[in-house]
Amino acid sequence: MLIVGLTGGIASGKSTIADMFKREGAYIIDIDMVSRDVVKSGRPAWQEVVHIFGKEVLNEDQTLNRKKVGDIVFSDAGKRKKLEKIIHPKITAEKLRQIGEIEAQNKRAIVIVDMPLLIETDKQDTVDKVVLVYASPRNQIERLVKRDGLSLEEAHKRLASQMPIENKKNTLIILSIMKSRSKRYKKQ
Repeated sequence: MLIVGLTGGIASGKSTIADMFKREGAYIIDIDMVSRDVVKSGRPAWQEVVHIFGKEVLNEDQTLNRKKVGDIVFSDAGKRKKLEKIIHPKITAEKLRQIGEIEAQNKRAIVIVDMPLLIETDKQDTVDKVVLVYASPRNQIERLVKRDGLSLEEAHKRLASQMPIENKKNTLIILSIMKSRSKRYKKQ
């Protein structure tokens, strides 16, 4: 089985690329969808989020208002870290469950894990390969405004809260060099 981490900045085109892989027969694990699932009403992560952020982040039907939560965490790095501490372990557990399920069906599967924060959370070693998707910041802003209905200011805040794409590219280059050197030394 081959596990590929698909990553990139917000509104960079990851979903489009994931769809292309899916059409070719790959299995897709969409971490954004997993993150929505782990915070469904009444679930443990939902309870923790409401406890930390208050009931003002809930819609009338008691679901999380993702826009309100986003406005909070994209304006306050400390609160974003609190949210990540709550949901990331649950997301990882669900991702591993899904990978196990796929492996039980097809030991030769190609699994694409669409994970926007793969590098930021230092999870690149949990996949066999990494595909980095990127677009210009201008295109990302335009897509955020159009796709999510954000104001320019909100779109800029979300983009600014993420690791710059150049840092992601450099991280992957450095890791690639380190892996190739490590393989070379093992052969000697």
